[in-house]
Amino acid sequence: MADIKMLTEKATQIRKDIVTMICKSKSGHPGGSLSAADIVSALYFNEMNIDPKNPKMADRDRFVLSKGHAAPVLYAALAEKGYFDRELLGTLRKFGSPLQGHPDMKKLPGVDISTGSLGQGLSVANGMALSAKLDNKSYRTYVLLGDGEVQEGQVWEAAMTAAHYNLDNVCAFLDSNNLQIDGNVDKVMGVEPLDDKWRAFGWNVIVIDGHNFEEILGALEAAKAHKGQPTMVIAKTTKGKGISFMENVCGFHGVAPTSEETEKALEELSHVECCNN
Repeated sequence: MADIKMLTEKATQIRKDIVTMICKSKSGHPGGSLSAADIVSALYFNEMNIDPKNPKMADRDRFVLSKGHAAPVLYAALAEKGYFDRELLGTLRKFGSPLQGHPDMKKLPGVDISTGSLGQGLSVANGMALSAKLDNKSYRTYVLLGDGEVQEGQVWEAAMTAAHYNLDNVCAFLDSNNLQIDGNVDKVMGVEPLDDKWRAFGWNVIVIDGHNFEEILGALEAAKAHKGQPTMVIAKTTKGKGISFMENVCGFHGVAPTSEETEKALEELSHVECCNN
């Protein structure tokens, strides 16, 4: 049985690291990193078959951060998992640091693919999953997309591809917080009804509260049990989750918190209790 208390603690630490490293770098994307922290925590500390001591393990599960600007949530998870020394987090976006503004697979252990150009991650995930099928391997591929990102046409080409090849070893999470850099997703370029669209493209669709660990873990189990189709988990989330003055604030999509704001954020996060938040 999953340890919800442990996962909550991991997600809280990830959120602390996100705001701390972005504050220090004076640059980065806190909002969408914070909204994905619970999903990433569940993947890295309960679900995925990975080994920090052997980051290139052939049969490891793969993770694709399609919305690459949310790199801080991935870096925080990798550090917490033990892929590299936590002190490296303080070098985010610094010249020569392996922790660039978008993940670089050639510079940082644990990064399965370099990402950043929105819309491309699902295509890469499909390639990984198809390779596993052709080689008769059991590893699974997980991909995290943003809801603003699915305005990209390539996402829907990839959606057709995954369904056509019956890639039931692909599990995608859609971080549906309804905010992108220019405002509300439904006002910039509406993407709803997402559940009906993904079903129409041949996917198994599960809609959850993206901050409830029981629902996240339940979706992961259901995805593994479902055969013949890829699974899309539409996770309803809150941009800036966990920090009151960042929640649902579009301005924190790509703006670093000040030292004072970071201190307040860390104080709020220090009072997080074990629950399905």
